Amino acid sequence: MITTDKMHPELKSFIEDLKVIIKDGESEEVITENVRSRIKRLLTDDGVIPAAYKIPNPDKYTLYPVYIAPDNSFCIASAVWDVGQSTPIHDHGTWGVIGIIQGNELEIHYDVDSKNELIAVQEREFQKGDTVVCCKSDRDLHKVQCVSSIPCVGIHVYGGNIGEMERHMYDPVTGNKRTVVTAWDTVTAVE
Repeated sequence: MITTDKMHPELKSFIEDLKVIIKDGESEEVITENVRSRIKRLLTDDGVIPAAYKIPNPDKYTLYPVYIAPDNSFCIASAVWDVGQSTPIHDHGTWGVIGIIQGNELEIHYDVDSKNELIAVQEREFQKGDTVVCCKSDRDLHKVQCVSSIPCVGIHVYGGNIGEMERHMYDPVTGNKRTVVTAWDTVTAVE
């Protein structure tokens, strides 16, 4: 995680604002919209997230912990996909909001039909500066991939510690799901 003494002032301000937004105890719809609105300001300065948190892993997409609330009520992650990389089809078990720092991201949402088959129901492409609610309790099954010629980097805010939560990955052919914990990746470069 980024230590407080090395945090950009806008990131510190963002964290303080998130604490208020989440503590207010509004509905999930209000929380996610307020987080989405606030994340836009964070994206106006390319230096808010250190370069070490934007480095892709050539073997898989990465999820770096930027900040984890002490009570695990929310976390901020830097998610990085190298060119052509994608996630498996997965859920989150909580709400999530993203803002794109660089590159283009393609998101495909799925539903599960009565035969337990996955049906793609929506595709959305995002680019630098876009903000979006990526998951809520009633819409939480998707796949994400980098569709630009440069790595895709996004700031992700989740309603819990996504690096410790049990979630599910889905087989694209059978629709079968398995429980996983997507552990945090380690930042190896100097901050």
